[in-house]
Amino acid sequence: MAKKVVPVQKNEYYDVKIESLTHDGLGVARVDGFPIFVSNALVGEEINMKVTLVKKTYAFGRAVDYFVTSPERVEPACGIYKQCGGCQVQHLSYEGQLQMKHDTVVNQLKRIGHIEDANVLPTIGMKNPSRYRNKTQVPFGYANGEVVAGFYQKRSHEITNMKSCLIQTDISDQIVDTMRELCRDLNIDPYNESLNLGVLRHVIVRVGFKTGEIMVTLVTRTKTIPNIDTVIETLINKYPQIKSIAQNINPKVTNVIFGDETKILYGEPYIYDEMNGIRFAISPRSFYQVNPVQTETLYSKAVEFAGLTGNEVVFDAYCGIGTITLFLAQHAKEVYGVEIIPEAIEDAKMNAKLNGFDNAQFAVGKSEDVIPMWIENGIVPDVIVVDPPRKGCDKTLLDTMLEAKPKRIVYVSCDSSTLARDLKILIEGGYNLEVVQPVDMFPQTAHVETVVLMSRVSK
Repeated sequence: MAKKVVPVQKNEYYDVKIESLTHDGLGVARVDGFPIFVSNALVGEEINMKVTLVKKTYAFGRAVDYFVTSPERVEPACGIYKQCGGCQVQHLSYEGQLQMKHDTVVNQLKRIGHIEDANVLPTIGMKNPSRYRNKTQVPFGYANGEVVAGFYQKRSHEITNMKSCLIQTDISDQIVDTMRELCRDLNIDPYNESLNLGVLRHVIVRVGFKTGEIMVTLVTRTKTIPNIDTVIETLINKYPQIKSIAQNINPKVTNVIFGDETKILYGEPYIYDEMNGIRFAISPRSFYQVNPVQTETLYSKAVEFAGLTGNEVVFDAYCGIGTITLFLAQHAKEVYGVEIIPEAIEDAKMNAKLNGFDNAQFAVGKSEDVIPMWIENGIVPDVIVVDPPRKGCDKTLLDTMLEAKPKRIVYVSCDSSTLARDLKILIEGGYNLEVVQPVDMFPQTAHVETVVLMSRVSK
C-alpha cells in the first residue's frame, strides 16, 4: 500500500478558510482534506497561514494575513495575549465565546457520546467577564538576567513576564509584582527548571471575594527562604488584607506545583470566603472553585436539577472541601460527601460545623468503595451528584451509580469530552439525558463547565 503523502510542509504558507473551532479555540482549516489547527483564527475567516508543526494526520499553523475577517473578531485587551498561554479566545467577542462553548458541548456529545438530540441550553455567561479569578498561581524564573513571573508561553516552558492579568484580581497582580521585586532585592533566586536549582518556584495568591481576606503561598524548592522575615514584613505592611502566608516545599523535578510539606509562616492556616450564604475555610491546598460568581450559578443550577424537596438523601462524589455538598444540604434531608484526599475531608467537616449543618456527613476514600458501604448500611440515595476531575468518572464508580439506582444523577463536568463518554455509559445503563446546561466559568479561555440532569427510566 502506498504511503499517504501529507499535502503541507512545515514553514510553508497556504491560503485557507476556517471551517470551525476546536474545543481548545483553534481554527480548523483543510488543505486537500488534511486538517490544520490554526491559532488566532475564527470561523469564516479567509487567511494566509504558516504551518508550524506537521504530524502524520494533522498539522498546526498560525494566521499571518487576513483576507476576510469574522464579525466576531475583537482586539484583545491584553498586551501580551499572543505570547501568553493563559487565555485562548480573547480575540473572539464574548457572545462568540459563549456560542463556541455551547457548540463544543453539542459536538462532543455527538462525536464521543453519540448523543444526537441532547437538550443543550445556551451557555450562561458573566456580566463582567474579567478579573474573575480568586486564585493566582504564577511561576517564577529568569530571562535575560532578570527575574520574571507570569504564565508559560503557548506550548513551551518559557515564562512570559506579566505585570497585569485581566482575568485575575488587581491585588493579586500587585502581590506578584512585589514578590518579583523582593526576589531581585533580597537575592532570592527563582527556580531554574532545566538545572533544578534556585529557591522560588511559584507564588500563589488566594482572595476571598466576599471577605477580602488574602492568603499567599510561596512554593519553594528549598526548605529555607533567604531573608524570609523581610519578605513577610514587607508583604503584611504593604497588604494588610493578607491573613496568612504559607510555604510549600517541592524539591522534585516535576510539573506538579505543590510538594508534600506545607507550613504556615505568618497568620492563620485558613482564610474565609462566602458563597450562597455559606462560609468556607480555605487552606493553601484546598480545592475551591476559582470563579466564585459563576460557582454560585453552577452549583445553584445543580441544586435545581437535583429537584430537592427536603426529604431526599443525596450522595456527593468527589466532594472536595464540601462546597457543593453544603449547597445541597440547604435543601436535602441528608447529604453524604466522599473524597479521596483526607485533608479535603477535614476541611469539609470543618465547613459543615462552621455553618451549623448537622445533616452533612463526610468520608475519606474512593467513591466506588464508600458508596456501596453506605448502601449496605441502609443509606439509599435518591440523588447522586458527581463533580469529577478532568479525566471524568472512574468506570467502577459509574457501575456503582447504576447499581445504586438513584432517581436522578446530576453530573457537573469541567471536560465535555469525558462527560460525553460517561453520559453514554449512564444512558446505556438506564438513564435519560434530560437537560445540559453549559456555564462559562473561565471567560477568555476555551474551557467550559457543564451541569447535566439525568433521570432513571421507569420500567
